[in-house]
Amino acid sequence: MADDTNKPAPAAPKGYDPIPFAKKHRISVEDAKAILAKHRDDRKAADKEGRRVSL
Repeated sequence: MADDTNKPAPAAPKGYDPIPFAKKHRISVEDAKAILAKHRDDRKAADKEGRRVSL
């Protein structure tokens, strides 16, 4: 059986864009950028902190 090397690599998880994230949590884009830089691809943690900042 031949090894199929023509398959595409699995897609990397995509993080949030700062503008939609800021709108979702009603925070500034600067705050959103800082939160997303801190939490990278961890959406759950980013959303949790976004909710905290919006209060």
